[in-house]
Amino acid sequence: MTTSAAASAPRRRRGPALEAALLDAAWDELVEAGFAKLTMESVASRAGTGIAVLYRRWANKDELVLAALEHYRSRHPIELPDTGTLRGDLLAALTGMGETRAAFFAVTAAAAFSGLLAGTGLTPSQVRDRIIGDQRLPRVRGIYQRAHDRGEIDLERIPPAVLAMPFDLVRHDLLMDLKPVAPARIRSIVDELFLPLVRGHHG
Repeated sequence: MTTSAAASAPRRRRGPALEAALLDAAWDELVEAGFAKLTMESVASRAGTGIAVLYRRWANKDELVLAALEHYRSRHPIELPDTGTLRGDLLAALTGMGETRAAFFAVTAAAAFSGLLAGTGLTPSQVRDRIIGDQRLPRVRGIYQRAHDRGEIDLERIPPAVLAMPFDLVRHDLLMDLKPVAPARIRSIVDELFLPLVRGHHG
């Protein structure tokens, strides 16, 4: 084989690279065709591989779609800024979350309403945990730890549910409205709901 022919030949994907390509194809198919029309065959065709390759990894399209949603979320993390203040960090993080996750929640909600929940046999909370993951609060704890170190809040006195509340509210709004959360709503969550609560637990 000549050098030019070798360079133009398709590379054989294996392991994580192959799985990422399959999940990317599943996400693209989910966005363009929707959950109801997505099939294992259509994903295999988009990925340029055989259907048996999919079935070796996922038992059915429901498991494939859940994995694709998890994969997309992990590949598009929310930026956690360091602005120097708790208020500034939360406003930036929640705004970024609203913008980054709007399309994700819209696609996820459409899949759920099209039969994903029924097909998996999982409860809505179980599907939520699969898609969002179980590291929701630990990931953002750095914001709170910096605020604690600056003396803005006392982490020892604030219940975990209060710390999770701003992010839970933005997720709720994303799920209900399927579009980025308005800046005024984010300011209200931070200034009118969250900050008065955590200051009430200070010292």
